[in-house]
Amino acid sequence: MISGMFLIPRAIASVVRERLEEAPAVVLLGPRQVGKTTLARQIAGERGEDAIYLDLERPADLRRLDDADAYLRAQDGKFVVIDEIHRAPELFAVLRGVIDERRRNGRKVGQFLLLGSASIDLMRQASESLAGRVAYLDILPLTAAEAASAGHAVDQVWVRGGFPESLLAKSETSSLRWRTDFVRSYLERDVPMFAPRLPAEMVGRLWTMLANGQGSLLNQARLASSLGIAAPTVGRYIGLLAYLMLVRRLQPWSSNANKRLVRSPKVYIRDSGLLHALLELESWNDIVGHPITGPSWEGFVIENLIVAAGDRWKPTFYRTEDGGEIDLILEKGGKAVVGVEVKRSSAPTVRKGFRQACEDLKIKKCYVVYPGTERFPIGDGVEALPLLDLAQELAG
Repeated sequence: MISGMFLIPRAIASVVRERLEEAPAVVLLGPRQVGKTTLARQIAGERGEDAIYLDLERPADLRRLDDADAYLRAQDGKFVVIDEIHRAPELFAVLRGVIDERRRNGRKVGQFLLLGSASIDLMRQASESLAGRVAYLDILPLTAAEAASAGHAVDQVWVRGGFPESLLAKSETSSLRWRTDFVRSYLERDVPMFAPRLPAEMVGRLWTMLANGQGSLLNQARLASSLGIAAPTVGRYIGLLAYLMLVRRLQPWSSNANKRLVRSPKVYIRDSGLLHALLELESWNDIVGHPITGPSWEGFVIENLIVAAGDRWKPTFYRTEDGGEIDLILEKGGKAVVGVEVKRSSAPTVRKGFRQACEDLKIKKCYVVYPGTERFPIGDGVEALPLLDLAQELAG
């Protein structure tokens, strides 16, 4: 029997269970140490003796799959979890045959839960081999809302980030040490695994440069000049970090032909704790006294709101050459519905450019997210509110 326990309940757990009722296999993708294994063990534990857990980082489990087809067919009727599936992508072709045989025997859903770090090759091979047989889900670091349900303050999540080991560390020092080790392990282990031709040291330098430019427009030529490499190579490096779910490229709004719009994406380190580790910022005092404070809070708020909104909304930002700007737009069907400005101030005010941009795009739901606890109007249909309030509305 497999058992598992979450210190902090994950909202995605119910989604995984739902998808397992709809598809033969579910692929759960996310960065290392984000909680994939804990969640998988919890779900497998609910199946009791009918669940099998295989970790492909364990030599003994790898040996079980020397003849993967025979072994997996012998587990007919059981729920099989395969962790670190990206280490054996050849399994996808085997799984197709096993799933199809189980289908013929009347078992159509809930057969396999596959865990892996996001990668281009993993997604491609899974899509090619398991087309029509698999559902994909992303698991990300803990959100502020998930952490708040367990009594953790929003500012604590902002400082430490959402990786469970970092958030729950006994001190700020041990939390930062965990995150620093995490960055090092990604550069030493995951970059060579997923992109063996990309030098890990160069990726690390770029990662730190992106942290220093948190929330700025992507300028590949400038980054390439600083690193002494070609601009297309910078694009490949950023692409790797994005596919590993460590960096977000927020695309610009592009549906208003009457304005001269910025066309470059904005780039954010997705987890605020990793951002602070890359900049060697340990405590709240270190962060609020650093120029990164505003961009860090902006990225933290944007990431939480995008995750809360889910795939029902398309996230973009808006910036014109004459000063109109919206930090985050959530759109449906090509129409901007929600406009958000982010302020790290206890008494937020709204820039003229934000009001004008909301008017230009005819956005009715205009908000300013700030670090306070009260919700109040600030004129012209704009409302100031805490992050958790807006995240709850979007999730609903």
